[in-house]
Amino acid sequence: MIVHEWGEVPYGEAMAQMRRVHRQAVEDGKNHLIFCSHPELFTVGADDESKWDVPTVRSDRGGAITCHSPGQLVTYFCFQAAQPARFYRNVCEAYSLFFKSTLPEVAYERKQPGFYIANRKIASLGFRYANGVSMHGVSLNVDVDLTLHNRVNPCGLEGIYATSLAAEGVVLPMANVKSTLQTQISEVFGDPVQA
Repeated sequence: MIVHEWGEVPYGEAMAQMRRVHRQAVEDGKNHLIFCSHPELFTVGADDESKWDVPTVRSDRGGAITCHSPGQLVTYFCFQAAQPARFYRNVCEAYSLFFKSTLPEVAYERKQPGFYIANRKIASLGFRYANGVSMHGVSLNVDVDLTLHNRVNPCGLEGIYATSLAAEGVVLPMANVKSTLQTQISEVFGDPVQA
């Protein structure tokens, strides 16, 4: 597994870079894990035809509306995914292990894909697959401005609100969150990080 650290990068620029990494993954047959964050914006998945009260940017990922902002860890997966369902299960397992060790009350909800504590959503998932390799990924709220994130219901779900690790009393440096997730993703996929 090759890890890419991008820091904060504008969404449009990140999409262009992700597509380049996706082409690289198709060619080299390796898994590429990308960590980054984005300035404040709302993105909408390809199949969402809803009208929103906030400016949105169209994305070719699955899923509905997602808020991005500093303090959120966005993890893009350009992984070998000949079996998308199995790949998706592995991603969910890695994040479930992360939450088990940091905030055990969090659970994955299959009917409304994402990770929740009661009616509070802490992480969103959205993927696309091309040429046997995944694109897009998971947005995890580490310590975000929840006023911004709650300008819309996460994924348009009525009665669901955004939360974060910090808001739930778990204060972790972003570096620790990344390193723990990287370890768990590597273990679940059985793919050690390349030096």
